[in-house]
Amino acid sequence: MSRKYVRFEAAGAIRFGVLDGESVHELAGNFLTTEEQTGKTFALSDVRLLAPTLPTKVMCIGLNYKAHAAERNKKVPEEPMLFLKPASAVIGTGDEIVYPTIARDVDFEGELAVVIGKRAKNLSVEEARDAIFGVTVMNDVSERYYQDRDGQWGRAKGFDTFAPIGPCVATGLNYQDLQIETKVNGDVKQSSRTSDMIFTVDELVSFCSQVMTLEPGDILTTGTPEGVGRLVAGDHVEMTIEGVGTLVNKVRAQ
Repeated sequence: MSRKYVRFEAAGAIRFGVLDGESVHELAGNFLTTEEQTGKTFALSDVRLLAPTLPTKVMCIGLNYKAHAAERNKKVPEEPMLFLKPASAVIGTGDEIVYPTIARDVDFEGELAVVIGKRAKNLSVEEARDAIFGVTVMNDVSERYYQDRDGQWGRAKGFDTFAPIGPCVATGLNYQDLQIETKVNGDVKQSSRTSDMIFTVDELVSFCSQVMTLEPGDILTTGTPEGVGRLVAGDHVEMTIEGVGTLVNKVRAQ
């Protein structure tokens, strides 16, 4: 059975809960560690959804859809292409993506993101699924000028607000075959399925665990499909994944 978990602010406090339609049932603690409910329920309209998790790191995979590799004029990688975003880049749905003063070309990239559920290291592909708590939506915001100029992606991908995630963490989904769609100002820019990935979700979790210890709440994004494009101040971005929901952010100038 699929469930949706949120981190939210209500009545002056930050809380965790289970999203049920237009209601949020408060949990006694972080959803990664407890299912116990407090008995308090909030209307969704009365809460502010936050980034659903505060990861120690955001692990990202580049060029994991063939069509996206083609539109970037890149070869399909022989093994996953791993890079990191700082935790300081994370924001939630409804928050603003800040277009940096020094930026020249900023792109959106809609992605399925995995939320790690337990501490893990050196996982086999078969063991990887057990380390996954659920999935969410992430926008891998990218500054292309610095990405091409620097030869590595730390600056281009690491600006504050360049990792919007949310609106919730969904469990119980067949994450390897979900519809993913991005709209900018109401126009569809990306539309694909996670089944088009080059490396599967389980393969990516296993791969990353060979490099670094996975911690509860960590985020692993799985690459973006074709259709990425520019963002400018004032743009309204909506990224939707089937069974998860829609991540909504507006872009503003710094």
